[in-house]
Amino acid sequence: MKSPEVYKKLGIEPVINAQSWVTVLGGSLMKPEVLSAMNEASSVFVDMIKLNKSAGDFIAKICNAEKGLVTSGCAAAQVLMVAACMTGKDESKIDLLPSSSLVKNQVLLHSMQRNRYEKSFVMPGAKIVEYSSEEELNELISDKTACIAYVMAPWLSRGLGLLKTIKVAQKNNVPIILDAAAELPPRENLSKFIDMGVDLVAFSGGKGIQGPQSTGFLVGGKELVEAAFMNSLNLHSNLAAIGRPMKVSKENIIGLITALQLFIDEDESMEWGNWLDKSKKIKISLQDIQEIEVTIEDDKQIRQGPTVVIRFNENYKGPTLEKILFELENGTPNIFVSTQPNIKEISLVMVNLQDGEEIIVAERLKQILGNI
Repeated sequence: MKSPEVYKKLGIEPVINAQSWVTVLGGSLMKPEVLSAMNEASSVFVDMIKLNKSAGDFIAKICNAEKGLVTSGCAAAQVLMVAACMTGKDESKIDLLPSSSLVKNQVLLHSMQRNRYEKSFVMPGAKIVEYSSEEELNELISDKTACIAYVMAPWLSRGLGLLKTIKVAQKNNVPIILDAAAELPPRENLSKFIDMGVDLVAFSGGKGIQGPQSTGFLVGGKELVEAAFMNSLNLHSNLAAIGRPMKVSKENIIGLITALQLFIDEDESMEWGNWLDKSKKIKISLQDIQEIEVTIEDDKQIRQGPTVVIRFNENYKGPTLEKILFELENGTPNIFVSTQPNIKEISLVMVNLQDGEEIIVAERLKQILGNI
């Protein structure tokens, strides 16, 4: 694997990413058309307010939403969604954030949906309040409730379920916001959650869409997205908006819009088929190794496309999972795979494997496991 000169200068070698669209490995790879558009965007100055609004309208149309907004990653979108629910379009409230002094300062989140990314929800000054049942959720809703948050992510509990949670939110006239960072593809999700009744949805731009890693976007109702926009930049009179550190460059906005257009134009069945073909090659290569079970799984609730899953039989006597990961990550090239806490299995996620890399991954695993 050839290392680009820009990385060689820093002593950095490229890695093989069989772990998924994870931030720690750079998200995804941008297409040449995206890089070209970003380069073109860098050649002039533009009115950033107009660009933000125009890009948001483009996104909204694709997502069947009233309004959209490009953000600096999905985490920033989560911050701005809560901020919008806390302040509305009231400049005096926007100016106060981060603050817990506002009347609406609570985000309700199912106890089984607590996660390491939820700090974005509290950055505006809000407090997370847990609930465990539909009855408890109804009881907790008050004039202090800014919104109900829902999180969709592989391996995370679905709580009450999105549809039931939406119904409770609508019955109580409370906004429901959704973190759907890694829920693209499938492409139908671009509009699915809005059509279901979610008020604000946040997506990552640097995962399945293959836009700039530092981009994301939110879509939803007009009033709330406009409130998020007011919270996003120091663009309105003398407002000290909480989103000032989260600004998005003109190049990143254009890069995301270009990537999104390419994303919706692509054939999803061909993409899926490519991932499945790679999975089959790995499975065939490993199928004769004793004491392990190799399957291809595509449960959309926990898998991001066809995934090779390696499990260890009861009589397995080979290297420990920790040893296997160490050998993969410290060989040449470094190979990163997916694992889950307290689950003794290895997942090989195809979404970022480049053509031919599936052979390298399979050969390395055969070397490590071949002496069982």
